[in-house]
Amino acid sequence: MEIRERFVKLLEELNQGLYEKETELSLSLLAALAGESILLLGPPGVAKSMIARRLKQAFQNAQAFEYLMSRFSTPDEIFGPVSISLLKEADKYERLVKGYLPDADVVFLDEIWKAGPAIQNSLLTVMNEKLYRNGDHEIRLPLKLFIGASNELPTEGEGLEALWDRFLIRLVSTCITDEKLFHEMLLDENSQSACEVSAPLTPEEYIQIKEDIQKISVDQSVLTCISQIRKGLKHIVIPDSNLEHDVYVSDRRWKKIIHLLKTSAYLHGRKAVEPVDLFPIWHCLWNEPLERDEIRNLVIKCIFANFISRQEELRFAITEDLKRYSVRACLERSRYMGDHRDDDLLLFHDYYYHVQNHGVGDTYIFMVDFHEMKEYKRQEPQIKGILYKDPQNRKRTLIRVDKGQDTSHIEVVDRVNLYRINKNLYINGVPYPMEERKFNEPAPNYLADQFHKPSTRDYEQEIEQFISALSRFTFSLKDNLFLSPSDQKDMEKIGADLRKQIAFLRVDVEKLRN
Repeated sequence: MEIRERFVKLLEELNQGLYEKETELSLSLLAALAGESILLLGPPGVAKSMIARRLKQAFQNAQAFEYLMSRFSTPDEIFGPVSISLLKEADKYERLVKGYLPDADVVFLDEIWKAGPAIQNSLLTVMNEKLYRNGDHEIRLPLKLFIGASNELPTEGEGLEALWDRFLIRLVSTCITDEKLFHEMLLDENSQSACEVSAPLTPEEYIQIKEDIQKISVDQSVLTCISQIRKGLKHIVIPDSNLEHDVYVSDRRWKKIIHLLKTSAYLHGRKAVEPVDLFPIWHCLWNEPLERDEIRNLVIKCIFANFISRQEELRFAITEDLKRYSVRACLERSRYMGDHRDDDLLLFHDYYYHVQNHGVGDTYIFMVDFHEMKEYKRQEPQIKGILYKDPQNRKRTLIRVDKGQDTSHIEVVDRVNLYRINKNLYINGVPYPMEERKFNEPAPNYLADQFHKPSTRDYEQEIEQFISALSRFTFSLKDNLFLSPSDQKDMEKIGADLRKQIAFLRVDVEKLRN
């Protein structure tokens, strides 16, 4: 059986009788195989403890330890009582750990933040190094998964920061949201604690999996995405406010995240970590609930960054070629028709006439649009135009005639009425002169300029390659074990938006071909 198929079946069996807990189960299994800890944050009664009981079934002959913490919990209740006989006979202070946390493969501690300082200090070593100091020697723990749970965040100023940082995955667990599933749960008479796993992981398999994960490589594109995410975390804008958070993520945490990504790639049957494995890491990056959505959006954007930049490059190249065609065609028509009214105007930035005295003086109109305007007569309707920031230079404002073109990729400043009289452009009825060449300055032969010759790129083939790569990528995302239905929906929306933008480019390519 393929690796991914094995774990898909395992997760299906673990999820028997549970509702909307696929993400909690899959991420908990991911944490277990990566040797990390997971925090389930949510109100009482949302099956947080059930997740731990189910995960025990994933491992053959696994032992579990579960405890509800309180302010009065003592180390004896968690790590085992002190051996009175050893204390009396050998003067040794050791605990009887059998049946307690140091003896367990899967540990679940509810209300984790209520643990006292003595318990917290021991948990730090347990969670990070999988070690427990018992008397004068250290015990190597069989611990595979540590699950903490709480209905609140740790209180600031109580020294809980180190314990909070030990949870690599922080997952908000909620009540059932789908009404149909909610009704099914209400009418389900089967015990939620019951779960049959046909082929749990043996100790030998677990060791082999850990070794195989170490061999997984990391693609350079993943490291590039992580660098982008790391930079983006410095400027996380809190919704409905002007606050900007610099989200701190330690180097140690990033190192653990890489290992988590290797584990994800392994579970999907890949030999290298790819950008499709990146999505779950947003659960590892937030510190405050208000940061969660923005960090999630940042990770999604970085996952699709290669496609977004590729689409933007194609759009820019095709737009530039359309401009070149338009300029050459306009110049050729002018020469053929003997229309020399704009011969003494200066052409700026290869495509534009300068609109003098408008704004701060950096306003330009596309040469073809101005040249094709007929001399205005009062009975004629004015032309609709768009003022927008030049994507290549935001200090520059451009004017185009509004022909119903796609404006989703530009920053529209205003929509205006345009017309021309002689060499003046009227914007909302106010005249602005075009900049002319200096007296006796010869007119350049723009048609002889090689720059205005369109490229010979095969845009149709490039677009087909783009769509093919995007389809493979979105299929891989749909195949991801760690995406919830809402995650899948958001990913599909981004893919659909990219396809929509490519559809506009197809129209432009058709214009080029014609």
